[in-house]
Amino acid sequence: MTKNGAKAVVNARGLVDHALVRPEEHARLQAVEENFRIRIPAHVLDALEGAEAGDPLRTQYVPDARELDHRNDESEDPIGDQVFEREKGITHRYPDRLLLKPTHTCQVYCRFCFRRETVGSPDAALDRAELETALDYIRAHEEIFEVILSGGDPLVLSDRRLAALMEALGEVAHVGVIRFHTRAPLVSPERITDGLITALKRAQKTVNIVIHVNHARELTDAVKAGLARLADNGIPLFSQTVLLKGVNDDAETLAALFRALLTNRVKPYYLHHLDHAKGVSHFAVPIARGQAIMRALRGRVSGLCLPTYVLDIPGGHGKVPIGPVYLDEVEPGDYRVEDYQGESHAYTDWR
Repeated sequence: MTKNGAKAVVNARGLVDHALVRPEEHARLQAVEENFRIRIPAHVLDALEGAEAGDPLRTQYVPDARELDHRNDESEDPIGDQVFEREKGITHRYPDRLLLKPTHTCQVYCRFCFRRETVGSPDAALDRAELETALDYIRAHEEIFEVILSGGDPLVLSDRRLAALMEALGEVAHVGVIRFHTRAPLVSPERITDGLITALKRAQKTVNIVIHVNHARELTDAVKAGLARLADNGIPLFSQTVLLKGVNDDAETLAALFRALLTNRVKPYYLHHLDHAKGVSHFAVPIARGQAIMRALRGRVSGLCLPTYVLDIPGGHGKVPIGPVYLDEVEPGDYRVEDYQGESHAYTDWR
């Protein structure tokens, strides 16, 4: 519940009641609700209090009628999850790691989500038998070194269910690392409890947490406290960010975010180019602009602050780095190399 006693907003009527949208927008946003799930939790509602149109948090979380504008190049499965689904809840794209998606429920439904066609669907969660089948797949494939828990958001699971899952993964000898992809520490910081940390440690293996964060204002005092609790308990923290028009598509905003993350012991990991999900084109930033932003950040912030700018190739072909290129071979072994200030220099490689 919020400071004012309100619960999460889960429909268009709640958006109107909380003055997040105008009453005349209700009918149009009901149509959005019929296509894509809505949920804004209490902590986010508090952060949105008094925020006006164009606010970077509102833009991320509050539904927009433009989500109904679908283009031919948009897809229900923009990164090809279905191509590599080996069992329900298992996406095995790369040889040594896979995604395990025990749930498709989230604490918040981001308006640019690349899985927005499936998140929030109750029949997408794994039941006990399906989860056991997924675990059997992991047990049978000894090449799997890392299990990435995603979804949905795996931290919506109760401590009891999470502890049982971690214990089962801990018993698989060839699994060395368990990674979580989650929004929970940002949107429901009260989830970061001693009970959660105990559950995470049940595997007795390396656990990494990758948080999804797009703007420095998401790092409230409560969020920072939760991140500190995780870090103090020996859990390494990383971040992934989506480059979004009107939210973070300039070097100053991203520099502030990445510095704030590093200050709070979170290593910026990925800056994602927007995936071609349905109804998200109003968030799109051209690759050339993303590359220019990364160039502007190089030299402006510490290398520890810089994530890798990546594109997830449609069709399931995986992620590739698409950051700017600073090296140009003019003759075999002879190069022109550009420094962070844009100056060009000759360089001859070892012969």
